[in-house]
Amino acid sequence: MARFEYLEARTLRQAISLAQRHGDKARIVAGSTDFLVRWRTGFWQPDYVINIQRVPGLSRVSYSAQNGLRIGALVTVQTLESHPVVRRRYPALAAAAASFAGVQVRNLATVGGNACNASPAGDTLPALLAFDAQCRIAGPDGERTIPLDQFFTGPGRTVLTQGEILVELRLPPPLPDTGSLYIKHSPRGAMDIATVGAASVVTLQDRGSVCREVRIALGAVAPTPIRAYAAEDLLRGQSITPELIVRVAQEAESRVNPIDDIRGTAVHRKAMVGVLTQRTLEKAVAMARKEPMPFEVQRRLAVQTAF
Repeated sequence: MARFEYLEARTLRQAISLAQRHGDKARIVAGSTDFLVRWRTGFWQPDYVINIQRVPGLSRVSYSAQNGLRIGALVTVQTLESHPVVRRRYPALAAAAASFAGVQVRNLATVGGNACNASPAGDTLPALLAFDAQCRIAGPDGERTIPLDQFFTGPGRTVLTQGEILVELRLPPPLPDTGSLYIKHSPRGAMDIATVGAASVVTLQDRGSVCREVRIALGAVAPTPIRAYAAEDLLRGQSITPELIVRVAQEAESRVNPIDDIRGTAVHRKAMVGVLTQRTLEKAVAMARKEPMPFEVQRRLAVQTAF
């Protein structure tokens, strides 16, 4: 294993300065769950490791009816799973967090790290996309905010430039009569990477008969997590019927071009997009109609191994 120099930032300004100074020779870490695996295998061999875990202000979760949810980059995945506001107002995100690895990893892994790792199969990413998350980025030239669906540029790659750090994810407040759910398919029932992941967020109007707004996001079926925009357009503004939901799911399936790998074939993945899109839409519509679905039920639905 290659040796590196360990650096610890105590402020955001110091973290930015260190990242700018060492550039591509450095790797920023917090929970280090991905870093340790890739460093031991030699995939990552940085000369410097910059730990930002002690930077203040990045571990907060806050919510207001006006501004929505604010998630600091150092918030752990376990915090997302257990946070009462996330469970109540952003259930797909809580379910995605519950499906993430095991509890030991969830207690270390951070939401910002999952985003910056930019894995196509990252469990929290489809849910964050479906809730229209925005990324607040700080760097040497100040701050900027971009939509999460513009944050990823490829597997393991993001728009972050030298010295920039993701500091916060911002999710708008959900509209009334909104439901959501995340489901992933994986070979094992726990502690496995998604073969396919899907998140749907649906807002209803006209006493629950018409789709006011919908967002569908998919993981592990493209070089980055993606939104199913064409499928969304079929449902938005339409009266909801079982037949229409099937058409929307088929549209989502028809638009993806996944790859073969050790977790599943492209053909299998493509078929699962249709299945998971349909299931998440059906459950999201039911939740928007105020049909009860306790979080323990959502947790059980979040990981599905057989179809």
